[in-house]
Amino acid sequence: MSVWFVTGASRGLGAEITREALDRGHSVIATARDASVVLRAYPQEPDRLLAVNADVTEPEQLMAAVEAGLAKFGRIDIVVNNAGYGLIGAVEEISDQAARALFDVNVFGVLNTLRATLPTLRAQRSGHVVNIGSVGGFVTAPAAGLYGASKFALEGVSEALHGELAPLGVRVTIVEPGGFRTDFLSSLSMRVEPASIADYLAGAGPVREALAGYDGSQPGDPAKAAKAIVDITQVADPPLRLQLGADAIERVEAKLDLVRRELDQWRHVALSTGT
Repeated sequence: MSVWFVTGASRGLGAEITREALDRGHSVIATARDASVVLRAYPQEPDRLLAVNADVTEPEQLMAAVEAGLAKFGRIDIVVNNAGYGLIGAVEEISDQAARALFDVNVFGVLNTLRATLPTLRAQRSGHVVNIGSVGGFVTAPAAGLYGASKFALEGVSEALHGELAPLGVRVTIVEPGGFRTDFLSSLSMRVEPASIADYLAGAGPVREALAGYDGSQPGDPAKAAKAIVDITQVADPPLRLQLGADAIERVEAKLDLVRRELDQWRHVALSTGT
């Protein structure tokens, strides 16, 4: 059985991953800004669950969570970087404060978690880092540019980690979910900047309106997503990228087709710049 370290474990996909891992007999160090929320889901706290208060923007709290987990379980095998939130608004409408706060959690929070956990995985010469990204980190849309940018950054970090950690026996997978029926689109996980610039009503407005009515009707089942994520950690050769949901596959395939068409169309310009 493995020992899991899950950030953002109090709700949404993090809670589902925690439950699925526990149901399969694994142990979980479940971190959240309020660990009591995690414990409320398990009135009879199992011995294999350690819920710890840890905000991913606070490196000292993450280090303390790792130390507590190692003291209880002796090792960490799977690190799930799940903590994060969404931000809606046209790029120009997003304030500097909102953009920096988003990156503090979605990007720097992941880096903080990696710095806290990777020394253990490297010392063990084994383990698996699972970064919960988004299909929006592969192909973004109007009104989701800053959120997409934070997940694009996570794609870059994951690609580099994949090459850096492979010689040490540590695997890396970035998960790219489409729409799942978590609370991601609720006010708990989605922040919305005011539509303050009329010129963007045509470009960003339709996405704002669509997302506002989408909460609870997403096609993806979060329990099935958690099962797929736990499954992928148990295969010998896991993928670098794992798309979840038919909508994610559709959006990825559409972008790949577009990139190929543009590459072919403008290949002569690219090649003209060589010596």
